[in-house]
Amino acid sequence: MTKRYALGIFEDEDVLLHAVENVRAAGVKIYDVFSPYPVHGIDDALGIERSRLPIAAFFFGMTGLSFALWMQIYMLGFDWPMIIGGKPHIALPAFIPVAFELTVFFTCHGMALTFFTITGLYPRPKVPVMDVRATDDKFVMAIELDETSSQFSRLTQLLRDNGASEVNQKEMTTK
Repeated sequence: MTKRYALGIFEDEDVLLHAVENVRAAGVKIYDVFSPYPVHGIDDALGIERSRLPIAAFFFGMTGLSFALWMQIYMLGFDWPMIIGGKPHIALPAFIPVAFELTVFFTCHGMALTFFTITGLYPRPKVPVMDVRATDDKFVMAIELDETSSQFSRLTQLLRDNGASEVNQKEMTTK
């Protein structure tokens, strides 16, 4: 499926931030903004909600802690009980280092897999790039266009009025 986008190219991040606010205030839905480095405040300007990944991190951590405690209690208390140094079979203070390490292990790996799955950052043959200059020194605001051609001329004027140095149109093939 082919989609058309209007790309506003900006030279400065402050101009971009104000343009995002003004374009959204004009009722235009912004597809995405691409920049060579993170821009402070762009998430708020775009209206992106706070991530729920910390909730997933908590559950991954609890899974790791539960697994670590279950594993140690089962191994040292039931499967092969041993008294080492006068400690009882189930000595929770001795389990703290392993429980901590497995909590961190489960959290890190679970978060990485969750992040890559949610964002779609997985290996693919060709990554679509809106404008190559966004990886170097330009800031690109992409707005998805509908089928009418009058929308592009209106968006061109809106983006130019808000500081875009140039406005281009690009077609992208998506799966």
